[in-house]
Amino acid sequence: MDYKVQVGVQSHLEMGPLDDRTMEDLDDECLFPSEMDAQKTQSVDPNQHISVSGSLPFNGNKMTRNGVYKSIKTVVFSNKLNLLMPFGPLAILVHKMTDSSGWVFFLSLLGITPLAERLGYATEQLAFFTGPTVGGLLNATFGNATELIISIYALKSGMKRVVQLSLLGSILSNMLLVLGCAFFCGGLVYHGKEQVFSKATAVVNSGLLLMAVMGLLFPAVLHYTHTERIVGKSELALSRFSSCVMLLAYAAYLVFQLKSQTDLYVPLGEEVNQNGENLDNNDDDEDEAPEISKWESIIWLAIMTAWISILSDYLVDTIEGASDAWDVPIAFISVILLPIIGNAAEHASAIMFAMKDKLDISLGVAIGSSTQISMFGIPFCVVIGWMMGQEMDLNFQLFETATLFITVIVVAFFLQEGTSNYFKGLMLILCYLIVAASFFVHEDPPTDDQSKQPGT
Repeated sequence: MDYKVQVGVQSHLEMGPLDDRTMEDLDDECLFPSEMDAQKTQSVDPNQHISVSGSLPFNGNKMTRNGVYKSIKTVVFSNKLNLLMPFGPLAILVHKMTDSSGWVFFLSLLGITPLAERLGYATEQLAFFTGPTVGGLLNATFGNATELIISIYALKSGMKRVVQLSLLGSILSNMLLVLGCAFFCGGLVYHGKEQVFSKATAVVNSGLLLMAVMGLLFPAVLHYTHTERIVGKSELALSRFSSCVMLLAYAAYLVFQLKSQTDLYVPLGEEVNQNGENLDNNDDDEDEAPEISKWESIIWLAIMTAWISILSDYLVDTIEGASDAWDVPIAFISVILLPIIGNAAEHASAIMFAMKDKLDISLGVAIGSSTQISMFGIPFCVVIGWMMGQEMDLNFQLFETATLFITVIVVAFFLQEGTSNYFKGLMLILCYLIVAASFFVHEDPPTDDQSKQPGT
């Protein structure tokens, strides 16, 4: 403080006379304004103090209202996609007034779209307060919350095939469409060079995805080769055992990622690019600053999750009616339409990070989400169905299992070099179009539980 005062005095002396002000006056101005303000505060009339303190509750309520208004403005009115939010209440109104399943399904689908994106936004805000590693895990978990909620409601209604197909579609969408768009957009922005990402992360995730394919392949092979020891029982028992093993493997993966090998992973919020360079420019600082508080993030997560749960109930109840009304296979609706809506948050995040040359984070969002669905979401639904008395198994039928196996092989092949460009992204997007067309012309063969699953 003394040094700053001396510098200030010296600058005044160099510029000219001090206009009849002495050094002591200048010191008084520099050193004692806070004391003068304090004396002014203490000289206030005591009655005035009482009136000010009496108005504190009013001011506190006003600050609370301003905080709530600011939070609503930031979360609800800051994104153009939120213009679709009124379609959610409209879907409920149409369901009450008419029997048009197609319209209810369509409006529910539109209403869930911004909620899924805002759910990812609230999770990213919470990640600023929980730390980057835990924040990355929260982002992957809540990013898949929409698919898991829809799956649980479908499982409760006995729609096993909808659960299987929607979870399969989520994996295919993340691995082909989301990752492909990230590679494509990032490659266009950085067209003069190849973007790079951690090969260690890609190898671990590819290994987990192949393990998930193994878990889904053996029950299907057991079923189609008719080699079950106990017909109708061995397949279900194998699925439940494999699900428990997959959940154990996923828990071990979390320990490996969070404790043992944190230096191999670029977690969400890390301020480095693939070349290890710090990203300290003003634009990134703005992006990295939290916009809402920790408790606001938690409250908004609860609100969005509850609202998604309500709309998911209407969505599941009308999916068969929408299939009949639109003459579109349930397989196409479950594998293509539902995951695109549920992956809105991952889609936007992966593209945004790829265009900022943070391809490791894009890979974590897309492939990490697929890994979580395959190693946690699917076996979790098998265990939940076990508790509900539903015979949910890992036999996804031959066509679906083959599609997943080929997709994992193709993506693993594209990731083996640790580099990306817009051409690789375009190839992944075109592969997804082939998958979408395949499910549009595909119809499920008759199954043993067809009487329980009309229309599937």
